[in-house]
Amino acid sequence: VEEALALAKVSASDIKVICYTKGPGMGGPLTVGCVVARVLSQLWRVPLVGVNHCVGHIEMGRIATQCPNPVVLYVSGGNSQVIAYSEQRYRIFGETIDIAVGNCLDRVARLLELSNDPAPGYNIEQLAKKGSVLLDLPYVVKGMDMSFSGLLSYVEALLQHPRFKGGPPKGTPAAERREKKRQNLTAPIQQDFGPADVCFSIQETIFAMLIEVTERAMAHCGINDVLIVGGVGCNERLQAMMRDMVRERNGRCFDMDERYCIDNGAMIAWAGMLQFSAGEFTPLRHATVTQRFRTDDVHVKWRS
Repeated sequence: VEEALALAKVSASDIKVICYTKGPGMGGPLTVGCVVARVLSQLWRVPLVGVNHCVGHIEMGRIATQCPNPVVLYVSGGNSQVIAYSEQRYRIFGETIDIAVGNCLDRVARLLELSNDPAPGYNIEQLAKKGSVLLDLPYVVKGMDMSFSGLLSYVEALLQHPRFKGGPPKGTPAAERREKKRQNLTAPIQQDFGPADVCFSIQETIFAMLIEVTERAMAHCGINDVLIVGGVGCNERLQAMMRDMVRERNGRCFDMDERYCIDNGAMIAWAGMLQFSAGEFTPLRHATVTQRFRTDDVHVKWRS
């Protein structure tokens, strides 16, 4: 805290409100943040504002890109939603019915034994640039919603295919497990493929699903501007595919770099300030966290 104050060149007396992430997210990190916020609120005698993590992404995107009223594609490790504003709510027009996009990509990276440095999704993106074989993967869009768990299971089985080049060395325990899983493979693949082709194919398939649902939301809402937020939104291939679609609709695509696309404290501070300016604050007795806090649960009083 002292380091942050020094970096911002402010003192505790300059702080007028403490904003913290109320949810959604993992319980441990949320609780730590909430406890620190509660302590600072009492220590500095300033009010608290609990912020929805998803709304934080949206408001940071709006202020950073100066896009006033877009259809929002929010894609991260824990969330995948297509959102638009209506009547003081961020309405969810489509979302994943099982796992999030980022979760799916991270688990594929783990199956391919890619590094976590700097991030699994980033390493998939870089390896995909070397791929040339487009594999036929499950494409599951149900109305306005998407499913990724079946795709993940299919890719896991695909890595046991005899045509896959890039598995563990022969004689290792991992190779022996792979041999045992080669039964009942149904993918009729006629050419060899490797990890780069898997990364290329999964990006093309998943991103096409996301863009289809986003385009439907644009048509439904009559909005031609799209804003991409969340950690997966840093992916340059996703941004390029979205720009192609939006260009055909004579619209605009707004995206950000990793500074504001991934989770950051500035987005919580900014969204909290908007809430506070609209007269909202969180009494200490209600300053808790929840792992389930939907985007459309928030009353967006600061927008008319």
